[in-house]
Amino acid sequence: MNKIQQFHALHTSKEPLFLGNAWDLLSAVALEKAGFKAIGTTSWGIANTLGFADGELIDFDQHISIIRTIAEHVQVPVSADIEAGYGEDAATIVEHVLRTADVGVAGINIEDSLKQQKGLREVRAHSDLLSKIRAALDVHGFKEFFINARTDTFLQMETPLSETIERAKAYVDSGADGIFVPGLKSDEEIREVVFHIHAPLNVLSLPGLTNVRQLQQLGVKRFSFGNAFSDKIIVALQKNAEQLINLQDTSDLYENFAKIP
Repeated sequence: MNKIQQFHALHTSKEPLFLGNAWDLLSAVALEKAGFKAIGTTSWGIANTLGFADGELIDFDQHISIIRTIAEHVQVPVSADIEAGYGEDAATIVEHVLRTADVGVAGINIEDSLKQQKGLREVRAHSDLLSKIRAALDVHGFKEFFINARTDTFLQMETPLSETIERAKAYVDSGADGIFVPGLKSDEEIREVVFHIHAPLNVLSLPGLTNVRQLQQLGVKRFSFGNAFSDKIIVALQKNAEQLINLQDTSDLYENFAKIP
């Protein structure tokens, strides 16, 4: 079983897929060593380490280079967050998806948010894009490559549930393997989405939405924490750097030195 097949199987196993989100090779290796069965890149975290905000502001070649480095150096499957595809037209986005598949990842997240303006791509247009992505992947030997279709309805709309379900159904019909709804939080709405879609549901960790076992009972098949882990590490890095300056002493750096293998 190759990594693409392994990744697919993780979405249909009894246990939910708890995905570890990495932003560079160091974080990816740490997550793998900790026991995560798969890794997803975080576009926010990658952009942040390069001095940019999220939102396709970095060059795609630079982005894919980091994804390649991660995929080549871990043994577990990797899913790549490529935001909305880093392109304004379908041909460019499809090309970028194929380039992403070529670096050895097992799947992608691709979202329906517009990047040049606020709003979501029209349902039919995004469904057509997903169909073209699926067809191109199949033709190029990536038949089981996992397309996790992210919809940003809960991030951009006041009453998003019915629109979410409509989009999710259309995206699955167009070739998506899973649906990702960041911002979806209430138990009732999670159950409603699970009931109406015939594909694994991915939700994003939020304050008050943190427990894998509870989400499993609601029917969630995939759980990820996005940029939360990278943000926590950055805060810890800053605090430790400030402590070095304030104390004018480096002794704290060696507290756990003897425990390092």
